[in-house]
Parts: sequence; structure tokens; C-alpha cells
Amino acid sequence: MKNLKVTTGILAIAIALVTLTVMSCKDTKKEHSNEDSLHTEMSADENHSAMNHDNSNGHHDNENKEMTMNADQDGNSELILKDYFNLKNALVADDNSKAKELGGKLAKSLVNLDVSKYTDAQKSELNEIIEDAVEHAEHISESPMAHQREHFKILSKDVTDMVTITGTANTLYEQFCPMYDKGSAWLSMSEEVRNPYYGSKMLKCGKVQKEIN
Repeated sequence: MKNLKVTTGILAIAIALVTLTVMSCKDTKKEHSNEDSLHTEMSADENHSAMNHDNSNGHHDNENKEMTMNADQDGNSELILKDYFNLKNALVADDNSKAKELGGKLAKSLVNLDVSKYTDAQKSELNEIIEDAVEHAEHISESPMAHQREHFKILSKDVTDMVTITGTANTLYEQFCPMYDKGSAWLSMSEEVRNPYYGSKMLKCGKVQKEIN
């Protein structure tokens, strides 16, 4: 009888060990399955990230193409206007360092203007306009904000005189501030007044005095 009890106890222990082993194997398999699932998800995320990266590269490629197209306009009065408006916006934003950078850029665009297609009289007038405009653009590239705005007034007159000869592909608006330096004008592509002479101090001071087509 005693031996039977011992045998039964050993059998019970053996069954328990087998059960634990089976359960352990199931848990290990489940854990492994979870790891596989996680690995799959990570791979999918990596692939998605790679796709986004490729799309990002594609976007930058488009930007580069656009920049190349703009660069191809070198020598064109429209490029001068583009740089002029960027400079105007920097002055509106009271951004001295940006205005310096854009003043230098505008000076280069002005120097590169191709006058070959104009009459001799127009060439002579354009050369005088460009020479004066370059001087003021260069001063803007190295001056504090107050002086930048003084030079921008004369630069704006030069660019307006240039447009009178070259024409423009866009509708422009000549705007006028009666308060700055006894009255000062500038060009804009929008009817909405954003004053480059006072910036945030008197942002909306001025009016449209002429539309240029």
C-alpha cells in the first residue's frame, strides 16, 4: 500500500512536469509568434518610411527644377521684378539681414539685364537706369534698415522706369505713402497695401495710385 502511494505521488509529479512543459512550449510559441508579428509591422513601417523618403526626394526634385527654370530667366526684366518684390517683402517684415541678402541678389540681376532687343535710345536709357539701380541695391546689401529704406525709395523709381520700357507679364500696382520722406512710391503685385518704408509701425499706410499692365 505504501509503495502504491509513492508510485501515485511520482506519477502525479510527472504529469505536472509534463503539463508545465507543454504550457511553457505554448507560451514560447506564442511569444515567438508575437515577435514575428512585431517584426512584420516594423518591416511595414520601414517600407512606408522609405516610400515617404522617396516622395520627399521627388518633391525636392520638383523644387530644383523650378529653381532651374527661374535661373534660365537670367537677363530677363521679370527676374529683376521677382528679386525686387522679395526685397520689398523683407523691408515690410522689418528683416534687415534678409534685405541685405536680397539687395545683393537684385544687384546681380540688374547687371545681367539683356538690353540687346531694345532700340538704341532705349538701350541708353536702360543702361542709365540700371547703373543707378545697381548702386542703390548694393547700398541696401550693406546698410542698416533706415538707410535700406532710403535707398529703396530711389530703387523703386528706377525699377518703375525700367518697367516703362521693358513692360511686364503681370499686372503691377504702384502704391504711394504720403508720409515717408514727403511722399514715396513703390511697386507691388497686390492691391493690398503693405508699406516697405514703415513696416510693422504703419503697415497699411498708403494707397494704390496707378495700375501697370
